[in-house]
Amino acid sequence: MKLLNLNLKNYRNCKNIKLEGKNSKILIIGKNAQGKTNILESIYFLSSLKSPRTSNNLELINFDSEKFEINAEILKAQTEIELDYVYTKDKTKELKINKVKTRTKEFKSVLKTVLFSTADLMLLRGTPENRRDWLDRAISQIYPAYDVRLSKYDKIRIQKNNFLKNCLKFGTKNDELLDVFNEQLVITGSNIIYLRKKFLKEIENIAKEKHSKISNAEDLTLDYDCSFLDNETEVDEIATAFKKALELRKVEEERRGQSCVGPHRDDILFFINKNDATKFASQGQQRTIVLALKLSELDIITDKTGDEPILLLDDVLAELDDIRQNYLLKSIKPEIQTIITSVDTLLFDKEFLDNVKIYNIENGQIL
Repeated sequence: MKLLNLNLKNYRNCKNIKLEGKNSKILIIGKNAQGKTNILESIYFLSSLKSPRTSNNLELINFDSEKFEINAEILKAQTEIELDYVYTKDKTKELKINKVKTRTKEFKSVLKTVLFSTADLMLLRGTPENRRDWLDRAISQIYPAYDVRLSKYDKIRIQKNNFLKNCLKFGTKNDELLDVFNEQLVITGSNIIYLRKKFLKEIENIAKEKHSKISNAEDLTLDYDCSFLDNETEVDEIATAFKKALELRKVEEERRGQSCVGPHRDDILFFINKNDATKFASQGQQRTIVLALKLSELDIITDKTGDEPILLLDDVLAELDDIRQNYLLKSIKPEIQTIITSVDTLLFDKEFLDNVKIYNIENGQIL
C-alpha cells in the first residue's frame, strides 16, 4: 500500500499543500510548529477518521476557513483509489471513494497506517486511558466493526450514568431500567474485552521477539488488567463475570452516580522479566517496549489484511538513541512506505538519504 498523492486545504495551518508520495521513503523537514506533524496527522485521519491529538474535528479547520479538505490517491493491491474527505464548521462531513459518496465503514477500510509519535513514547508513563486508546486504535485497523462496538458501549454507558445521576438527584430508583442498561453493557462490553485480550495476546507473541533483540534478551510480557476477570477468555465467560461484578457494585454505582466497572476502566500492563515496567523500567527500557509494539502493529496489520500499512514516524527518531534508531530503520521492510518528520537530516546516513524524497515545510507551506 502506498500514498501516491496528498492534497490538503485548510487543514490546521496547511492551507494548500500538495505532496507526491510515490517514493517508499519520504522525509518532511521543518522546525517545530511549521506543519509537518499536521501532514502525518491528516494521513492517519484518512485511515481512522480520528485525530490522535484531539477528539474535536473543528480544531482541524484552519482559523480563517469554514472547512477542511483532504484528498489522497492510494495504491492498494495494484489498484489506484482516490479518497476525499470534507468537514465543515457546522459539523457536516462528506466522504467519497473514487468520487462516489460512501459510508464511514467503507471509507475506513481503504487505508491502513501505523503512527509512531513522541507521544507514544510516554505510553507506559501515561494514564490507563492512554493505553486503552492505543489498544483500541490498533484493533480498529484490523477489525473496522470494533469502532462501532466502542461507540455503542460509550453511548449506553453515558445513558446509564445520566440515569444514575438523576436517581441520585431526585432520590428515586428504577431497578428494571438499571437492569436493562447493565444487560446491554454486558453484551457489548464483553465483546470489547474479548477482542482486546485476543489482540493483546497476538501482539505480545510478535513483540516479545522484537523486544528481545533490542534489549539483549529481556523478556517482555503483556497483560490485560480487568478488575473482575481471572482467567476467563471466552465471550460468555467474560459476560458472566461482568454481570456478577455489576451486581456486586450496584450499590456503589447508585451512591456515586456513575458506572464503576467495565472496559472503560481497564488497563494494559507491561512486564520486563516479570517486573512491572510502568514502575521499575528505565526510560530506555520503556521506549524499547513501545518500539517493539509499533513494529509489531505493522506485522499484524499486514498479516490480517494482506496489505502493508503506511508507517508514519513523527519526530520520533530524535527521541531514540543510536541503537534503537538503527533497529527501527533497519526493521522496516522495503515494501512498507515510510513517511518521516524531522527537524533536519542529521539523524540519517547517506545511504538512507540517497533513496528518500525530501520535502521542506515552513509556516504550513512546502518550500
